[in-house]
Amino acid sequence: MTHADPFPLVRNVGLDGMLVTFADSMTEPSNRAALAFRGAMEAEGWNGVIETSTSLASAYLRFDPLTLPHAEAEARLRALLATRDWYAAALPSGRKLWRVPTVYGTELAPQLEDAAAAAGLSATEAIARLSTSRVRVLTIGFAPGQPYLGPLGPEFDIPRLKELNPRVPEGALVLAISQFVLFSGPTPTGWRHVGQTAIRLFQPGRERTFLLNPGDEMQFPAVTPGELAEIRARDEDGTGGAQVEEIAA
Repeated sequence: MTHADPFPLVRNVGLDGMLVTFADSMTEPSNRAALAFRGAMEAEGWNGVIETSTSLASAYLRFDPLTLPHAEAEARLRALLATRDWYAAALPSGRKLWRVPTVYGTELAPQLEDAAAAAGLSATEAIARLSTSRVRVLTIGFAPGQPYLGPLGPEFDIPRLKELNPRVPEGALVLAISQFVLFSGPTPTGWRHVGQTAIRLFQPGRERTFLLNPGDEMQFPAVTPGELAEIRARDEDGTGGAQVEEIAA
């Protein structure tokens, strides 16, 4: 493995889980490793596996210890780790690119100018950079179906707010620490509300409850408030007017 010791780490999580951690912070290589390793675990089809998932820099395995004992699970994980350099591995197949129409600034996303100033940019330049950035779904968490997205350029490595926004709406695009979060429901947040979309990421009752998968990619092209209102009026599937395409392997 071409990475600093002691990573990757393999650790027990409770009675029926193991966590493979590739770094102590999120970087593109550590997130790539987590996504690729999870995909490889899924492809192995080990008997006794209940579920797999990822965080920003780790892959999680939950299993039935009566079918797959801890020692055997750990041995399989370590053997799989030894097969390649996961930090440079190809991302899993089946990923999608989502282009989601977004209003930047205005009363719909009132902290765009504040975020631009913190990044040392004008509002116009910030919109130009944010609306053309292509970011990865690094992980899904905090709320159902909610993605952490990045990395953005280093100029957007701005701190969280000192005081919470009391509430941002569903579909809010917020920014901090060189990442976006796209909210799946109304919530308070310490991140700056820079964009607003019409996408519905969590749709209980539908066959596909979560719209996105870790490893998908997103862009947020700019539209006007009037255009977003038109998208909302005709949006029947909850995708918020997104254009979606498969990413070639």
